[in-house]
Amino acid sequence: KEQDRAKSQPKKKEDPSAIKEQEVPKYPSCLFFQYNTQLGPPYYILVDTNFINFSIKAKLDIVQSMMDCLYAKCVPCITDCVMGEIEKLGQKFRVALRIAKDPRFERLPCTHKGIYADDCLVQRVTQHKCYIVATVDRDLKRRVRKIPGVPIMYISNHRYNIERMPDDYGAPRL
Repeated sequence: KEQDRAKSQPKKKEDPSAIKEQEVPKYPSCLFFQYNTQLGPPYYILVDTNFINFSIKAKLDIVQSMMDCLYAKCVPCITDCVMGEIEKLGQKFRVALRIAKDPRFERLPCTHKGIYADDCLVQRVTQHKCYIVATVDRDLKRRVRKIPGVPIMYISNHRYNIERMPDDYGAPRL
């Protein structure tokens, strides 16, 4: 009924001379000048589902190619969400599942609900800035680029490349 409805408040005109407050997210001091001091050998690399699949297509050994790219020891990490995503893909991707279960890969347990791997990776990278994200997915790359201090590993020209890595760490420039 008309009398039960909430009355709309008349809009106040904003004063152009008033100081506007804007909340900016605080970043840790380890990212001073966009330089992540938590990164260093051995590198911990969060691997996405499609990164494993594209590595198989390009006939690249994951651990060896990572070491060739970064010139250092690399520890590929795989979360429970990514593992679940690979298992859901079925029989066609059994090679990817076998690679993911390799003992050189470090398993990271997930405590959250749901198994959407992209959200899981973004959340983990936001909390701990010590990871490099390995993905071929454009949307995930776009989301990770918004987080300062997180390098992205991707595949191009049948080799691994790294994006947003500090010059001091010896990653090759193309």
